Amino acid sequence: MAGLASQGKFEPVVAVLGISVAALMHVEWVLRKLSVPADVARVVLPGWCQGDLEMLSRHFGKPFERGPKDLRDLPEHFGERDRPQPDLTQHDIEIIAEINHAPRLSDEEIFAQAAHYRASGADVIDLGCVPGESWSRAGEVTERLVKDGYRVSIDSFDRREVEDSVARGAELVLSCNHTNRDWATALPAELVAIPDDPHDLSTLDATVALLKDRGARFRIDPILEPIGFGFAASLERYLAARKKWPDVEIMMGIGNLTELTEVDSAGINLLLAGFCQELKIRSVLTTEVINWCRSAVREFDLARRVTHHAVGHGHLPKHVDPRLVMLRDPRQHVLGADEIARLASQIKDPNFRIFAERGEIHIFNRDGYWHGADPFELFDRLGPLDSAHAFYLGYELAKAATALTLGKNYTQDEALNWGFLTRPEESALHRRRGETTPGDSAQNPEL
Repeated sequence: MAGLASQGKFEPVVAVLGISVAALMHVEWVLRKLSVPADVARVVLPGWCQGDLEMLSRHFGKPFERGPKDLRDLPEHFGERDRPQPDLTQHDIEIIAEINHAPRLSDEEIFAQAAHYRASGADVIDLGCVPGESWSRAGEVTERLVKDGYRVSIDSFDRREVEDSVARGAELVLSCNHTNRDWATALPAELVAIPDDPHDLSTLDATVALLKDRGARFRIDPILEPIGFGFAASLERYLAARKKWPDVEIMMGIGNLTELTEVDSAGINLLLAGFCQELKIRSVLTTEVINWCRSAVREFDLARRVTHHAVGHGHLPKHVDPRLVMLRDPRQHVLGADEIARLASQIKDPNFRIFAERGEIHIFNRDGYWHGADPFELFDRLGPLDSAHAFYLGYELAKAATALTLGKNYTQDEALNWGFLTRPEESALHRRRGETTPGDSAQNPEL
């Protein structure tokens, strides 16, 4: 609180209520116990507090809000609240999400993927056909998707597949070069023009010239290459293409990098989104075939918003939105040895408290304080436990060990933070009471 006061923005007043565990607070209880001085402008409750805060706002005539669940986050909470929040509703890069090998899938599988992609942020659903095979139902499937409100593109060089799909509503054709440009330019759809030789940008010149001459709608794709197969040179081609055709729309097939690089895809997606944003590349083609790319569309949707904000406002894509930090946490909280020892010395009940920091799991109640790096060894030292407590502690110790391994924050009874992939947890206490917890989880102090 001294740190908050030193900022000079306001003078904090602390109200101490007769409860030791914030997760047990409820607005009805706060209503009975709290007195609010007349000169207080707003009231911040612990993030664990249950119930509808509007009840308190009406009763006291002052705005109530939930603060962070961790007291150490208060300075950041007030700092974020008092500065304008970034507008992440804006973006200008279109996501084309490919359903790979669509002809080999059932209609149910195609529509399930399309729905998943749309929910993840995709703007266009791309039907990826199979080279060397002919798909007689390309037009029928396209029509069904269009009727369901999807924008559709067709990824094929097969004339029948392309013409049938475009006739039924496909708005974009991937791709166009010397092999199909004579008939493709007659299509009432936009084309993606690619070089005849992916390593030679000049082989795109004739196709672009023909498309312009015939008044066809098109964008170009200089082709992104995988690492080890010309990746750096392919980035240079995009730069050269933008200089050569400053007013032509460009697409990048980012799946060539995310799918073919054995690494979590979120960082790659953010990096490529930044490259596209700076170079005014307004569309990308991606997919989610391999397991490490299973959330690639959602990742790029977040990345395009963050980079649009960063580039547009001329600052780093840092402290804008933490949801792409998934493996680790944006920052770690450490109580320290002295504070944990102090807390352990004050506990007078049999309920276990668990912390994970400085390479060890710390667990204590009125009967003792145990710590170590091995959760199995710690569990054996706790003595006999009934099945409910054994299950609970096993679950929490596993989360604590995971947090230590990855350098994440561990908070007892709360889900580990996996960015936008976080699955909310509800504590055993609130499950048994049939209560819904505020935010993303609640603490379980009684186990």
